[in-house]
Amino acid sequence: MAARRTSGGARNALVAAAVVAVVAGMVGMSFAAVPLYRLFCQVTGFGGTTQIAGQVARAPAGGAEGRTIRVTLDATVNSGLPWSFRPETPFVDLKVGEQTLVNYVARNLSDKAVTGVATFNVTPHKIGAYFDKIQCFCFTEQTLKPGERVVMPVVFFVDPAIAGDRNADDVTDIVLSYTFFRAEAPDPGRREVRAPASPAAPANPL
Repeated sequence: MAARRTSGGARNALVAAAVVAVVAGMVGMSFAAVPLYRLFCQVTGFGGTTQIAGQVARAPAGGAEGRTIRVTLDATVNSGLPWSFRPETPFVDLKVGEQTLVNYVARNLSDKAVTGVATFNVTPHKIGAYFDKIQCFCFTEQTLKPGERVVMPVVFFVDPAIAGDRNADDVTDIVLSYTFFRAEAPDPGRREVRAPASPAAPANPL
């Protein structure tokens, strides 16, 4: 009887160890999935993730030259971040392949320094592979002092390669969306990273 109890206890311990291993593996995979999914989206444009470009691509002969697309600028602030955040202009009309600069403006409405970080995407999602950003403030922590206001520029263009995608022929409007979230408190010993100032910043407050 004692031997049978010992055998049963060993079996239970083995099952418990297996369950713990499976759960630990699932947790590890869930953490790894976030950066891997972001990398996948950046490479493919899946889910409206935009591309990063060093310079404007040249339009192919007989391709998308002359095609005009309206880009609507959207700004959202998560409820946990005491900031105001908006684009300087609600939209821009640009030709395919034309480099364009727009500004977003953020202000800290609290009486304490607060750090935020922005995520972004574009819709319709199928256009993400052709929306190229040369300069952007996304995924970079921004620390604003109490009442501080900053201008955050974004430089982008629509890749002329869109002319070769028949599935994108119907796209005349694109929405570029940024959402700011509160970030973890920055390390006091770490150098603060700030968005570059723009000469086109307006004088009026938010």
